[in-house]
Amino acid sequence: MGRSRYYVLGTQPHFLTCTVINWIPLLGKVEFTQIILDSLNFLQRQQRLTLYGYVIMENHLHIIASGASLFKEIGNFKSFTARCIIDLLEKNNSNYILNQLQLYKLKHKKKQEYQVWQEGFHPQAILDEEMLRQKLDYIHNNPVRRGYVDDPAHWRYSSYRSYIGELGLLQVELIDV
Repeated sequence: MGRSRYYVLGTQPHFLTCTVINWIPLLGKVEFTQIILDSLNFLQRQQRLTLYGYVIMENHLHIIASGASLFKEIGNFKSFTARCIIDLLEKNNSNYILNQLQLYKLKHKKKQEYQVWQEGFHPQAILDEEMLRQKLDYIHNNPVRRGYVDDPAHWRYSSYRSYIGELGLLQVELIDV
């Protein structure tokens, strides 16, 4: 994992951000977004991660999650999803994107040819109910602020639907907000 000044404190929920290297809009493709969804779902089924909220945008994702080994699990998540994305890009001969992932790879990463994710995930401990509400509101309204939808319920790659009683793509542990 990258050298980070951020630390995970205990098992309380944390607000996390994972960003594609150089903000390349990889996650705008359904196949890559599905890799993210499947990986988060796997971690939940294995009880390695509890997911409270999420949004997947074209070049980053935000989650609110907790886990006994959150730092390790997010590192594994990023490593696994990167490998899957690279394998799919290679299979589809997506040389332009692969060249971008190679070009923007950090120089000290000598053991790998490509880099999908920026280092770190900037965990912020959720310290109280007010902060939790603010972070959920932030992630759920991210697609609205970007101008992609007028209503957060229209963005399918978000936990917002779960919070209004509709079926979402991932199961989340609802928090009464």
